[in-house]
Amino acid sequence: MSQVNPTHTVTDDISSDSPPFVQSMLLAGIILPMVGLVAAMVLAWNSFFGPLDLVLLVVMYLICGYGITIGFHRYFSHKSFNAPRWVVFMLGFCGSMAMQGPMFWWVATHRKHHKHSDQEGDPHSPHAHDDHGFFRGFWHAHMGWLFHSSTAPVGKYVQDLKADPMLRWIDRNSTLCVVVGMLIPTILGGLISMSWMGALTGFIWGGLVRVLIEHHVTWSVNSVCHLWGAHPYQTTDKSRNNVVCGFLALGEGWHNNHHAFPTSARHGLRWWQFDSSWLIICAMQRLGLASKMRVPSTEHQERRAKVRPDEPDPVLPVGGGEEPHQAA
Repeated sequence: MSQVNPTHTVTDDISSDSPPFVQSMLLAGIILPMVGLVAAMVLAWNSFFGPLDLVLLVVMYLICGYGITIGFHRYFSHKSFNAPRWVVFMLGFCGSMAMQGPMFWWVATHRKHHKHSDQEGDPHSPHAHDDHGFFRGFWHAHMGWLFHSSTAPVGKYVQDLKADPMLRWIDRNSTLCVVVGMLIPTILGGLISMSWMGALTGFIWGGLVRVLIEHHVTWSVNSVCHLWGAHPYQTTDKSRNNVVCGFLALGEGWHNNHHAFPTSARHGLRWWQFDSSWLIICAMQRLGLASKMRVPSTEHQERRAKVRPDEPDPVLPVGGGEEPHQAA
């Protein structure tokens, strides 16, 4: 995570001042590699990429992805619902398999992001580095922040999680979780195909390629969803609702909704805002695996939408906060 220079200030016109061709280049940089990956899949079909590899890729993407979105994010970071202990363990383990860092570090980073969203101290804002320009701001938000040595003080931001011995075990054994996440598609690929080549391609597509795709989708929430999209709710940051990220990131792309109502278990607040993580949480509730889901009331949503930019909601401090909810 980055350490912001105290001389840096936030400006409101960084993205709007950037040349259109720069924005087009950045979008192409996100889209074209994914297109190339799909093209590689097509060309390698029935050779080094087949139906089994596709199934392993998708299944592992969803298992690890929901471990991040439902586990690391909505449960551990924001406590947006309750769950039995064994479910909490599985959420933490599956999120750790995604190879996005130890759980405590991930949660501490995210909580610090909300505390300083698009302000000085935000670990991955494209706007808190005005002397970098648009391109470097995007790079910093997407990947650059990962190369800075400073990190969020875990002791400050996750004292509640550190008090739980089970969660300490998950955090301490994050490498083991990553190894398990790689072994699952490898073993399944080998056993189902009854070949060493099936094990190898299972490892490549269900392991390595899955991590590649999932990382860039998650990073796009930090970068793309603070630059492009709708801003229906007035917040003290530049969070945006982005349809593409909303789908690929399993509901996390409805980012302005999330920053307006940080502790909501539901991010897609409109019927047309597809939020697959919320659908999974609802299914968990019906199975007795989730309870006390926090969702903002209709009245509170309407009130937040009516706040003018020059009159920030006094309920929420800079970067977000708690808000009234109704049980789902």
